[in-house]
Amino acid sequence: MSSNTQRAELQSQIWKIANDVRGSVDGWDFKQYVLGTLFYRFISENFSNYIEGGDTSLKYSELSDDIITKEIKDDAIKTKGYFIYPSQLFINIAKTANTNESLNNELAAIFTAIESSANGYPSELDIKGLFTDFDTTSNRLGNTVMEKNSRLAAVIKGVEGLNFGKFEDNHIDLFGDAYEFLISNYASNAGKSGGEFFTPQSVSKLIAQLAIHNQISINKIYDPAAGSGSLLLQAKKQFDDHIIEDGFFGQEINHTTYNLARMNMFLHNINYDKFNIALGNTLLDPHFGDEKPFDAIVSNPPYSINWIGNDDPTLINDERFAPAGVLAPKSKADFAFVLHALSYLSSKGRAAIVCFPGIFYRGGAEQKIRKYLVDNNFVETIISLAPNLFYGTPIAVNILVLSKHKSDNTIQFIDASGIDFYKKETNNNILTNKHIEQIMEMFDRKENINYVAHSVEYEKIIQNDYNLSVSSYVIARDTREVIDINVLNVEIKNTVSKIDQLRAKIDKIIEVIEL
Repeated sequence: MSSNTQRAELQSQIWKIANDVRGSVDGWDFKQYVLGTLFYRFISENFSNYIEGGDTSLKYSELSDDIITKEIKDDAIKTKGYFIYPSQLFINIAKTANTNESLNNELAAIFTAIESSANGYPSELDIKGLFTDFDTTSNRLGNTVMEKNSRLAAVIKGVEGLNFGKFEDNHIDLFGDAYEFLISNYASNAGKSGGEFFTPQSVSKLIAQLAIHNQISINKIYDPAAGSGSLLLQAKKQFDDHIIEDGFFGQEINHTTYNLARMNMFLHNINYDKFNIALGNTLLDPHFGDEKPFDAIVSNPPYSINWIGNDDPTLINDERFAPAGVLAPKSKADFAFVLHALSYLSSKGRAAIVCFPGIFYRGGAEQKIRKYLVDNNFVETIISLAPNLFYGTPIAVNILVLSKHKSDNTIQFIDASGIDFYKKETNNNILTNKHIEQIMEMFDRKENINYVAHSVEYEKIIQNDYNLSVSSYVIARDTREVIDINVLNVEIKNTVSKIDQLRAKIDKIIEVIEL
């Protein structure tokens, strides 16, 4: 069985489990139980694999908890970031899941123990609260303990039956892909509430490639609106040959999504010391100020959300916003995220940010911020994408590419919204690898291409009042039929002549009839 076939079969099985076991529980609300169980199995097998160290004669799951010494536990936590006793492993809980009358309480105790094992260690903040949303006592699982245990057992046994193959061969890739498959499906089925935290994989690929283009190595990569971590992970998938020296950083305001992002890091085998995902409001309580600058920034921030803006007079003095001399409008925080990213960007790096199109042509404060960005030569490229690429919205978004190392003062505009740059698939459009390659080639060469790409001089941008809308600079192909007026006049003349002839014949016929 090929890897693609195996992956497709696995994804089908996982989605069937998710649908079969949720019962009366809404799919969006139930996602944490399926995702959490998948994560529990992964870290259990990952930890067992670490303890066994390739010794085929050793089965960690069959050992007694009593043989674990303080030294073994201490060393494991320093390396893996957490500790799981043999009795707490997924495989041992799954054995008796269907008959365990204390299953929900036992799971709660295990999750608490795993998180607590990191207390006092460098990994504490990375592990703390990972299972918070896996609430085994929630009434969403059922009104009685029996109903809760029955549904939990169904999820556990379903996930136990999934075939991930040999851990050392492909386990990590399949686990991670399965996890992202679930997240994307929950997001697409949840509409806007899900799409807010998940960037479709095809768009993530393009954004990651734009941010890391032509960089042989980067110090670290950052997403100020990390969601479930899909953009950061695409950078890892796309650039295995690149050296991301100090790891992956992100901030997320939603607690549930913050937990998903941290789980996602582990599931893609990014150890706790190579990622740092923070919880909080990026605009008002930014983290990682001591970690900046970043050589690569990727982001799909929420579109046109409200924020405090100039109601907080101290923000205009914030080092992120002060250089522009104006704050983003209170009802449209888009440029606040853009200025934040710019502030965190290194002199050699790039930021690729998904943006709502309106910010590129509206007036007022947004026009003043565009003026600041253009006058200081920070805008490298603006790309218009096809509509309906994202879950929950048909909007044709733009990608803004920022750079602090441009060699000229032109801005490149790419119109990748046409039929040649997307493929219709189920309810959404997608970018294929070929589409991404086409866009990246245009981005790299900066050549003018009729109806698709155009590099515009600084002076022309000024003359156009700092309008950065792609349609203002890339002339759309006229698909209307070309009509030769001379040919048309001849055709009209011939038609009129035929009509006159017909009228003459009709008049003669009428004369005969009247006689």
